[in-house]
Amino acid sequence: MANSPTGETVTERIVRVLETFGTDRTVQTTAEIGRRAGLPSSTAHRMVADLVECGLLERDEEQRVRLGMRLWELALRGSRALRLRQAALPFMERVQARIGEHTQLAVVENDETLFIERLSHPHAGANITRIAGRLPLHASSSGLVLLAHGPEELRERVLTGPLEAVSRETVTDPARLRRVLADIRRDGVVVAPGSVETVSTGVAVPVREERGRVIAALSAVLPRGAPTRHAVAELRAAASAISAAIGAHGP
Repeated sequence: MANSPTGETVTERIVRVLETFGTDRTVQTTAEIGRRAGLPSSTAHRMVADLVECGLLERDEEQRVRLGMRLWELALRGSRALRLRQAALPFMERVQARIGEHTQLAVVENDETLFIERLSHPHAGANITRIAGRLPLHASSSGLVLLAHGPEELRERVLTGPLEAVSRETVTDPARLRRVLADIRRDGVVVAPGSVETVSTGVAVPVREERGRVIAALSAVLPRGAPTRHAVAELRAAASAISAAIGAHGP
């Protein structure tokens, strides 16, 4: 792709346009997209029009812009996350039915926790995570599992900081976080009360592929103070079943 006068490629600018959308910002005007992407107005209008024409963006009746169905379609073709989600979903449904609380599946993406599936019960407690939502790796039970079992260089990057406090109880001290991660590797589970929301406790276990590498975290979000033993047992059984399913059908 040709460079812009600033040295950016067209691909880089397209990515910046798409990244202006989020789970809490699904519809925007072209002017808002241009401002958030740091693009001149004429460039933003031209790029948005091109992306709408090829289906990666769509306009509504008020000419506001949202991500297009074609982008969703292309993203799912051959997606590793989709295959993992399909393997995990039956066992996540069983966990969710038995514990009656939020059940989530997450992976590492770009040094963050990316949630690729979430099942919720109508009477479940508070939970800020969403499908395709992200949190810092150190700030949720899922992220802590992924960080504990991830490559050493990933842990060092995260531990170097800054370690953002998502709640008052998020672990932000590097020395303490190292101890927490060592405990997770030893115990194979984390129980993290208040790390994201003070009223909730996150419980998470690793999901492994055939050779034992951790590829995801399976978690539940319980009300603060609720017993965790049953949830841990259900999550462990489901993680083992997911690993077997992945091994049977390939990565």
